[in-house]
Amino acid sequence: MARLFVAVWPPDDVVTHLAALPRPDEAGVRWTTPAQWHVTLHFCGSADLDAATAALARVTAAPGAATMGPSVQRLGAGVVQVPVGGLDAVAAAVRLAFAGVGEPQPDRPFVGHLTLARLRRTRRCSLLGAPVAATFAVDEVALVRSTTDPDGAVYDTVAVQRLRG
Repeated sequence: MARLFVAVWPPDDVVTHLAALPRPDEAGVRWTTPAQWHVTLHFCGSADLDAATAALARVTAAPGAATMGPSVQRLGAGVVQVPVGGLDAVAAAVRLAFAGVGEPQPDRPFVGHLTLARLRRTRRCSLLGAPVAATFAVDEVALVRSTTDPDGAVYDTVAVQRLRG
């Protein structure tokens, strides 16, 4: 069993664009690293790797484009993120292919986003409201394993599925 999710990785130029945003030391703000930046399409939780790899191979969705922005926003009370649109159909196809794989997940709508920071005991972050605009092609999805490290989560791609519609 592994802790798994399905994601879209932004391309290098988008990562470079996001990395240029100011991320000063702020009380209660824990910044994510560029190696952690992704858009989660489906969280599996603890899942059998073979079953998840087989589910990934069943994903059928057309390639598309992801659009980030228009600004850095809060998601709930504790996440500082950039909204990412354009991936609803891909996320729905992934969810369908992964039915019955991993831990049962709450039935809630997909909210595309890329997490830049997590807030703890604060609601303030200097980056909130900063403009962000980027669009990138999405032609594959990745099955990603998450492991815990003292410095935060470490993600590694274990399988990739090219999109075809």
